[in-house]
Amino acid sequence: MYKKRLFTRTMMATAIALASHQSLAAGFQLNSQSATGLGRAFAGDAVIADNASVMARNAAAMTLFNAPAISLGLNVIDTDIEVKDANYTLSNPLTNSATSSNLDNEQIGGTSYVPNLYYVHPVNDKLALGVGIYSNFGTKTEFGNSYAANEFGGLTDVKSMNLTLNAAYRLNPQWSIGGGLDIIYGQGELKRSNKTIEGVLQYSTSVQGPLLDVDVDGTAVGFNLGTVYELNDANRFGLAYHYSPELEADGDIYAQQAGGQLNGQKLLMPLPDMVEFSGFHQLNNQFAVHYSVQWIEWSSFDVLKTNKDVTLNDYQWQNGWHYAIGGTYTLNSDWTLRAGYMYDTSAQDKKTSISVPDSDRQWFSGGFSYNLSSKSTVDFGLTYLMGKDVQATESTDLSNVSATTRADALLYGVQFSHSF
Repeated sequence: MYKKRLFTRTMMATAIALASHQSLAAGFQLNSQSATGLGRAFAGDAVIADNASVMARNAAAMTLFNAPAISLGLNVIDTDIEVKDANYTLSNPLTNSATSSNLDNEQIGGTSYVPNLYYVHPVNDKLALGVGIYSNFGTKTEFGNSYAANEFGGLTDVKSMNLTLNAAYRLNPQWSIGGGLDIIYGQGELKRSNKTIEGVLQYSTSVQGPLLDVDVDGTAVGFNLGTVYELNDANRFGLAYHYSPELEADGDIYAQQAGGQLNGQKLLMPLPDMVEFSGFHQLNNQFAVHYSVQWIEWSSFDVLKTNKDVTLNDYQWQNGWHYAIGGTYTLNSDWTLRAGYMYDTSAQDKKTSISVPDSDRQWFSGGFSYNLSSKSTVDFGLTYLMGKDVQATESTDLSNVSATTRADALLYGVQFSHSF
């Protein structure tokens, strides 16, 4: 039974990691598509269209461009993730006894780099085409090798890339529609180990050292649809839907408790769909307000199974929401200032984890743009993401860990945009 539970947890954690890089938002969703958006907590990003990165949120907004535009940038995510006040219990079925110990606090965060590139090409006054490369999902947590509960900790490292091919069409002066394909590539690495040399876990597993070593990847194709309504030159609204596909991942899976190297099974991972509504209002020549509400279908993680219809575990994640509001102030012809706030609800509900901490989160954002010329702009964005303390508990037939987790982060990015 212990072997089955450990293998299940391995595949579960891999799936969570691969499917949850849209972080440092709840569920470890990556809201990091542009430095411009980062500086306003992505408030209004499905309709503002101040550079080509808007296609990541709403393809229909490409009709707002009257000249070809390119945007490229890099966002950096420094995570401060702490597992503290941990209590670890190990049961010995031979003596019908259990030992408990308090573990030292553990820092499991790291630094991730998220590049992006976008290009919008208006074909005429009605049709626009675009291509973009960015990331929607990813995370990294890593426990030290000496952590006593490393059957729950270890390494979780995920990267993903989204290639989007979009088109937009202006129906009339008020309405535009758009959409395209999203080609998603995900890669995940997961390691778990047993460092108990004389303990019960080693006795029950007949191994000391690596228990799990997983390196899988997969590709899937989704799509996005969107619309923009322009009430007038100063007020517009955007609505976008992103269909996220079920991603098949395979590769090298080493699970000692399931017989070692495993081959022939693919993991089916349903990614969450997303719906976003944004508004933008230019109040005067200098100041604009903007806002967004986004819904994320994290409840799609109900059951995790393989392509051979083997159910590995059940999820109890809940749908998430983002609520963001921001402002943009044009200081002069060279400088533009922006700020924003986002409240982001947790995807985890009854089931929690020390290796994938999650909670409701707040975003405090600021940024600026500097116009190098009439056609070239440099943007900088900075966000402090503040999470909450969450009590996380995980267990096997022989061991249990209970700890308080907290995930904060500092996100900063730079971006260059040019119109031709």
